[in-house]
Amino acid sequence: MEYVTLGKTGLKVSRMGFGGIPIQKCNGAEVTELMKALMDAGVNYIDTARGYTVSEELIGQAIEGNRDKFVLATKSMSRTKEAMAKDVETSLKNLRTDYIDLYQMHNPSEAELEKVMAPGGALEALMEAKAEGKIGHIGLTAHSIKVFEKAIELDWVETIMFPYNIVESQGTEMIKRAAEKNIGFIDMKPMAGGAIEDATLALRYICANPDVTIVIPGIYCVDELKQNLAAVEDKSPISEEELAQFDKIRETLGDNFCRRCNYCQPCAAGINISGVFLFAGYLNRYDLGDWGYGRYEALPVKPDACIECGACETRCPYHLPIREMLKKCHNDFQAYEARNGIKA
Repeated sequence: MEYVTLGKTGLKVSRMGFGGIPIQKCNGAEVTELMKALMDAGVNYIDTARGYTVSEELIGQAIEGNRDKFVLATKSMSRTKEAMAKDVETSLKNLRTDYIDLYQMHNPSEAELEKVMAPGGALEALMEAKAEGKIGHIGLTAHSIKVFEKAIELDWVETIMFPYNIVESQGTEMIKRAAEKNIGFIDMKPMAGGAIEDATLALRYICANPDVTIVIPGIYCVDELKQNLAAVEDKSPISEEELAQFDKIRETLGDNFCRRCNYCQPCAAGINISGVFLFAGYLNRYDLGDWGYGRYEALPVKPDACIECGACETRCPYHLPIREMLKKCHNDFQAYEARNGIKA
């Protein structure tokens, strides 16, 4: 395993870390097995968040007795001092530790960034927690390039997490600037929220950029861990064939695709928005119509139940036209039914 220094934090971390979103669907025994596999492989960086339901708790249970083997990072969407202070304490309890290596502001908007830095804002709580030794370092996560640009100029920001992958390269210049300022860059959404199916190709692309400090794919099983490790540890130059595959993926996905961050939720009508887009992707991009349709049919609420309130679009960090995309998915699945004589 290659180890790197996470910017000005000075933390020594594995080039590939562990993204803790997917384990929300795992049980304790499965997560314990996965944490052991991480230790055996030398993966020492764990990323989770207050917003990832039971992720912190499952990780805390699984690493108890081996806390010193890991660099723990979590995050909170709290914007006030009081709320952030409570979240820090909850994270410490869930992770069964008396300190967290990196605590991050979770995806603030430009306006919220100002709020967290104002008197009574969340930054005060993090600074106090740092002074008390409860957290070691402070970082920030973002989906907006404007927030990235602002954050990189803030002295208290030691790390920045931002999406970067084959189809999302809008942050390339800012990632380079982060490296120049010795701010650790943590790459999230390496598979574009699941839109890129070939994990090996996706990770090869990211690790070819020396300005990326660490990449944190979401991992939920040991087999997935092994596949990701093989890709990250492959130091061979990117081939012409791989470059052609990058171009094909970009052409296929374009710009308007769901990264499955789920900030659009909850839907007032109960639609599983990212689920609809995921299953439509299997139908339209991967020629897995039967598989995608079967899962689409199992959804309790279909996209034609949309009440056009538009609340989802105001929350989407990528400004996707979600209502129009849901209509297209509905039409695509209706067309699939017609072609295959379903519900005739």
